[in-house]
Amino acid sequence: MGIGVVGGFVLGYILVRLAPITHQGWVLITLTTLEGLVFAYLGTPYVLGGWRGFNRRLLNTPLPDLLSGLLGMVVGLVIAVLIGFFVRDVPLGYWLSSILALLLGALGASVGVSRRAELAALFFGGPAQQPSHRIAAVLLDTSVIIDGRILDISKTGFVDMTLVVLSSVLRELQLVADSADAMRRRRGRRGLDVLTEMQKISTISLEVVDDDATPSTEIDTHLVRTAKRRGWGIMTNDFNLNRIARLEGVTVLNLNELAQAMRPVAIPGEEIMVTVAREGKEPGQGVGSLDDGTMVVIQNGRRLINQTITAVVTSVIQTSAGRMIFAEPLGQDGRRGARSRGHDEASK
Repeated sequence: MGIGVVGGFVLGYILVRLAPITHQGWVLITLTTLEGLVFAYLGTPYVLGGWRGFNRRLLNTPLPDLLSGLLGMVVGLVIAVLIGFFVRDVPLGYWLSSILALLLGALGASVGVSRRAELAALFFGGPAQQPSHRIAAVLLDTSVIIDGRILDISKTGFVDMTLVVLSSVLRELQLVADSADAMRRRRGRRGLDVLTEMQKISTISLEVVDDDATPSTEIDTHLVRTAKRRGWGIMTNDFNLNRIARLEGVTVLNLNELAQAMRPVAIPGEEIMVTVAREGKEPGQGVGSLDDGTMVVIQNGRRLINQTITAVVTSVIQTSAGRMIFAEPLGQDGRRGARSRGHDEASK
């Protein structure tokens, strides 16, 4: 606003001197000063917003990319100066040289950032560095935060990458926590509690990054674009976000897939303890489940419903819904493996 006032005053003063206005020139100077103040007041939010966005990109851009972009801009400006020697004598040559300097400087910076590896290989020799398949950071979406298992996994030390939460995801999580529906409200508050606990643990690298997403921005699309632009991954439990991100070439870490992979593997011939909970689809079948939720289909187990038995694994198949185990009761007639719950608890 101070710049606007000074600029408006200088503009009015120049007009008064050029016009030559001898009477009441202060009126014109006052009007131009007020005009500069008004325009500066209206334009300040846009100027500051653009500066914050530019500064945010500078902070999030790796230093090698910044140096490569600066070198490319210098090369572009040098080329613009060389061309300017030939066009300075033509009409509007000064303006043409200025436009060339802006365009070639921006082009050089863009080429320097996007082709850093190739330029380094060209000038310093050796093959171009192959892009690393290791991701430096992953974006967390609301589903994986509300799920809460990321806290326990991070405590174990297996997640050694930086976990990033965008400010737009925090806003969405806050909306869920402020929902009128009691269930959604509990889920949202659980997600906020999980993030709070993760911030308290020094071994977990958790960062909250400001982004320029508006309230109307589709969060899933914004997450995919951000991850793709910065070379990050996405950690989610959302099936649709999982598919969209992988179609865009973004690395996806799905906690449900991790839990599925960590389930103990049953080997044919191994004995397992299972409680027959209900009837199966086929005649005589019984269905139970292990402690981790793996479904167990027991042949000739219908008569053993509500009993905890020892069963022998016959086969294991992997379906889209998860792992399924087929087993038979231990012993030919199944009585050796059958134990009532009361007897089992008494033996324990």
